Amino acid sequence: MAPWVAIVAGLFGSALGVPLVRIAERMLRIRRRFSPPVLVVAVAATGVLIALVVWVFGAGWELPAYLYLSFIAVVLSVVDLAEKRLPNALVYPSLLVLPVLLTLAAAATGSWPALLGACIGGASLFVFYFVLALISPAGIGMGDVKLAAVIGLALGYLGWTPLLVGSLGGFLVGSLVALVALAARRVTLRGSIPFGPSMLAGAFLGVLLA
Repeated sequence: MAPWVAIVAGLFGSALGVPLVRIAERMLRIRRRFSPPVLVVAVAATGVLIALVVWVFGAGWELPAYLYLSFIAVVLSVVDLAEKRLPNALVYPSLLVLPVLLTLAAAATGSWPALLGACIGGASLFVFYFVLALISPAGIGMGDVKLAAVIGLALGYLGWTPLLVGSLGGFLVGSLVALVALAARRVTLRGSIPFGPSMLAGAFLGVLLA
């Protein structure tokens, strides 16, 4: 895929940033309107994610699945940063929509081993996060556990290396965010930072390897 095509796709995709934030607002428990800086960040993030996905997959059959992942990543991140939760209203449908899209891609390309990898990736990452939640419920919530299944499906389809990098990348991004927040005194050692955005950022690092 030519870089300019990805750039153009990113520019068009950025136009979806504001509508995605409006969807996030509807999922808040306490309804409110986000400020212009939030909208600007969402527009930029959406554009970058769309450009990345188009650059990696081109016009391939996998493109719809990972565009969907990009869209929900923006909505989930906005809600998690606002209320420290990942809404089931979006996570649960994603556990159905993403496998359907990946199944269609596998059927069109004959990549049935990749679909099996998606199932294994989703199950393994779900179990891993579930164990972490049992060990440290203050650090990993059940929303993170359910999101891990979604991320595992997307990364498992691409192979073991993207799955491993995407999984570890979430913890790396989360650690960096925590260090920056501590240095800026935005959080204390006893405070908590939403982990969902870091998980999704790590997931797209794994997608980049595809």
